[in-house]
Amino acid sequence: MGRTIVKRFFWLIPALVVLLAGPTPAAERFHAFASVGTGAMNGVYFPVGGAICAIVNDHLRATGVRCSAETTPGSVYNIDALQSGELEFAIVQSDVAFDAYNGKGSSSDNPFRELRSVLVLHAELAAIVGRGGIHEIADLAGKRIYVGPEGSGSRRTWETLQQALGWKDAQAPQIVDMPDDNIGGAMCAGSIDAVLLVVGHPSKRVSALMARCAADLVAVDGPVVDSLVAGAPYLKKGRIPADAYGLTADTPSFGVSAVLMTRADMDDRIVAAFARALVSEIEALKSKNPALANLTVQDMVSGSLPAPLHPAAMQVYRELGLTTK
Repeated sequence: MGRTIVKRFFWLIPALVVLLAGPTPAAERFHAFASVGTGAMNGVYFPVGGAICAIVNDHLRATGVRCSAETTPGSVYNIDALQSGELEFAIVQSDVAFDAYNGKGSSSDNPFRELRSVLVLHAELAAIVGRGGIHEIADLAGKRIYVGPEGSGSRRTWETLQQALGWKDAQAPQIVDMPDDNIGGAMCAGSIDAVLLVVGHPSKRVSALMARCAADLVAVDGPVVDSLVAGAPYLKKGRIPADAYGLTADTPSFGVSAVLMTRADMDDRIVAAFARALVSEIEALKSKNPALANLTVQDMVSGSLPAPLHPAAMQVYRELGLTTK
């Protein structure tokens, strides 16, 4: 409630100014504030959200839409916050968004059928950083692993992978919970054996973990991963580039896409402002964060979507000649 009141008050002053100034064109009278849920401040989502808002705010005079990136625990939290109306937009892993829209996994009791996609952002491949002796998935059996906090997309991805692997209780790695800032020291001290991060690459977090103590990237591949990806439209196979972390060879893995999401009832003018600014300023967007460097307009508007496109985003892409659907 307090958040809503703040938003309304924030735009009260501009609205009064417009009334006192007399009639103005409709585009100039429209004012809106839109928050973008991201992730932890030391992750990739938060700076990517900042990049999104910087570009949207560059168009403030024309659109009347102001954007603010907000740190959150991650994708699962972002879905809940979108559904409750706490957030207007959010960056969400495609697997988490797919489950929420279709009522699968932990969302089976409360499908979010009003969830809508705006555009696809960067690919996120699972990076498992392991101590010496851990080179492939099988080596994780019985080990201690950090997979992200409750509410994070990385934990959801790990749960999906572990279920597919079919590990029995004695084989399954022990999930260790701790403050995110402590994982580097814990790995070097031997308190944990591996860390799972589902991120865009290159990632400063992955680089820091590998540089801090003797650790390497674990190959995430094999028949189980092949079958898992084949059965899930929101998953994809890929290779983490060797030059991202000074390695001698690429590391096979699988992952998801980061997708900008909203709700079906979000004002068309706000959604259109986001969609038009981001696809029109793609070169500026790519330059703001290394994880966005390989973006293409076609991937942004026609990549695999975990929920239907918001109609206002679709209309923008049609007007720009980017889709005929």
